[in-house]
Amino acid sequence: MRGCIAKGFPVLGCSDTNPMWRKMTTLYDTLGVRDDATEDEIKRAYRKAAMRWHPDRNVGPEDVARAAFQEIKEAYAILSDPAQRKIYDDVFAKQMRDWEHQRQQEEELRAEREAAAQAAADAEYAEIVTLAMRFASEGYNRDVVFGVLLGRPCDVQLANRVADSVCALHASRQADVAAAAAAARTSADPGNVTESSVSPEQRENAQSASSKAESGQHPASVFQELWQTLFGVRSGS
Repeated sequence: MRGCIAKGFPVLGCSDTNPMWRKMTTLYDTLGVRDDATEDEIKRAYRKAAMRWHPDRNVGPEDVARAAFQEIKEAYAILSDPAQRKIYDDVFAKQMRDWEHQRQQEEELRAEREAAAQAAADAEYAEIVTLAMRFASEGYNRDVVFGVLLGRPCDVQLANRVADSVCALHASRQADVAAAAAAARTSADPGNVTESSVSPEQRENAQSASSKAESGQHPASVFQELWQTLFGVRSGS
């Protein structure tokens, strides 16, 4: 607990083992009282602490007890004298302002470093995803995209995740585009089916449906049966 000495008073938080950003130990802490303690409270606290740490009452760890007892005596010598206590309080107040200023500076620097690191990581990730999307959109399969990412170089696990996600997204988009195009064509002219788009089996089934219509076997309608034969879509009754 022993601090450095400046103008005859212990300077808080200046020892090698207690840097400024750690919790400071004040003379009030040494006696176990609040910083607004009365003279009687300080005197009672001193007597209690002195009895607890007196070397004669601590057989074995005498060195520790002796050092603690000495600090207790020094703390009481200052805090029991109104003039010295006022000077000490002024010094402590200044140290607390300096400590708070230093703490704020270190917090700001830490936040700036973390923000810069996060921005760099986000930018690198965006570049990796953009590269993967470019190769996927050009028709390369997942393994090729994965290999391209490893060549950046890129972490294997990250390359795996990005390749899987990008290729799955690209395949999903292609399926959506194809489905939308098919739906648009069907909506525009549901009966406009080109010959090249009809398989031989579908053509045979369509001809059979037409024969049934001519022979008097009428389904709900010839158009419905043709529609069902070609596209497997059942109309409601």
